[in-house]
Amino acid sequence: MAIHMRGMPQEAGKAVATESGPARTRFAPSPTGYLHLGSLRTALFNYLLAKATGGQFLLRIEDTDKVGRFWTIPDAERRLYEDLRWAGLQWDEGPEVGGPHGPYRQSERTPLYQSHAHKLLDSGHAYRCFCSAERLHQLAEQRAALGVATDYDRTCASIPKDESDERAAKGEQHVIRLLVPEDYPEFNDLVYGHVGRGKKKRRQDMVAYEDPILLKTDGLPTYHLANVVDDHHMKITHVIRGDEWLPATPKHLAMYDAFGWEPPQFAHVALLVDEKGRSSIGIFPETLVNFVALLGWSHNRGNDCMDMEKLIERFHTKFTKGNAKVKLDKLWFLQHKHAIRRIESGQTDDMVESIVKLVKETPETQGYEAMLRGRTLEDYRNAYLFSSGNPAPRPLSFQGLGATDLATIIRGLYEIPADQWNATSLKTRVEKIVADVITDIAEREGAKEADIKNMQKVVNGKVLHFLRSRIAHGQHGPNMSEVMELLGREETLRKFGPWEWQDSGDRPNGFIQE
Repeated sequence: MAIHMRGMPQEAGKAVATESGPARTRFAPSPTGYLHLGSLRTALFNYLLAKATGGQFLLRIEDTDKVGRFWTIPDAERRLYEDLRWAGLQWDEGPEVGGPHGPYRQSERTPLYQSHAHKLLDSGHAYRCFCSAERLHQLAEQRAALGVATDYDRTCASIPKDESDERAAKGEQHVIRLLVPEDYPEFNDLVYGHVGRGKKKRRQDMVAYEDPILLKTDGLPTYHLANVVDDHHMKITHVIRGDEWLPATPKHLAMYDAFGWEPPQFAHVALLVDEKGRSSIGIFPETLVNFVALLGWSHNRGNDCMDMEKLIERFHTKFTKGNAKVKLDKLWFLQHKHAIRRIESGQTDDMVESIVKLVKETPETQGYEAMLRGRTLEDYRNAYLFSSGNPAPRPLSFQGLGATDLATIIRGLYEIPADQWNATSLKTRVEKIVADVITDIAEREGAKEADIKNMQKVVNGKVLHFLRSRIAHGQHGPNMSEVMELLGREETLRKFGPWEWQDSGDRPNGFIQE
């Protein structure tokens, strides 16, 4: 696996071989919602990079910025652990696992952030801001009206340190801001390549300063400070995240410079577009991981169907620029391919258990198609195997088969005992039923022996078509003896509805429905 050495230039979208060693990556979600495709993809890319290089994958919970990043959901953290493990993304360090760089929940690391914010104060790379929320709001409105960036005007940056310390000691409310440099440092992104220097936005003599808040009035860190401090102390070498964070990266690099730390390599991957909230119930973990890996990442091995082992083997940092379009048809294609792999390897127990669970939880056939193929019920060829709907009305005839012929077919099935209800025996019995129908037709029509031979293929097709119309809802699939064995005797006969025969001698000559 080729990895780009930190701090060295590279061509955008290319992985460059160096001696940088194993990668330490992290997935750092906030517990403000459940795992979705975009966040799963971020976790997966970080996991694959770590495993492809013999490194470590860390999980960190960023739960401090509760105001700026909405709010937490009570069970979101528990669900996150379950979903990551379900997908096969087991972290090497993090909550429930531990590690040498914990704790791995930001709300438990507040003293560390506070001490580092004060280090920046002492070195002159940060300052206290005592401006009230009202003043900041008015300033933003005024600057917006003038068409100027609504960032801070550095009113408090000129306060002498002694005065700042004294006001803070007296309990005056304040935040701590980073004093950004005149020009941001250049850096090379693994996806976008060289990213140039950022310039301040000017209008005449007015300057807007992008001095981000590091420590809030409640003493808790913002994402900017906690993110940089944690990545450094947890020895993160590579950060793969969504490209919505690309504009914030220069601020983070300015902070690395202020601390005198070497930054990790960054790879900002494209957003997912047209992500629809369709149900993925029953999708195999390997299917979803395979599908997500291909959103904004490509390979040159031809076959897109890959398990985790293959993904790790083939992984590189050649990500796609621009938004990645979610096409769910690809998901169902991969589901089909992975289902075949499971069947060929004999790994069917989980599949059967999942189907049984879904059938028990779903009152009708709605949802079964999503379980196994992800199509509509009309497209799903084997939905009849799970349908418990009412039998169709009894036909009086069927494609040239009269009522007496249908009675012969159905009665022949009823006469098959339970201990002989298997595919081999059923095939023989159906052949006998076809022969009985042909005999009845020949007697009614006075057919000659030569005519009987000609009608055998035609009648056989009509009988099998009738059985498929009743038992398999007219859908294609396995042969009828196999379908009847799968359904069982009781369910197969139930699909014909309740019947009674009126016998004349030893042959059925008519029937009525109850």
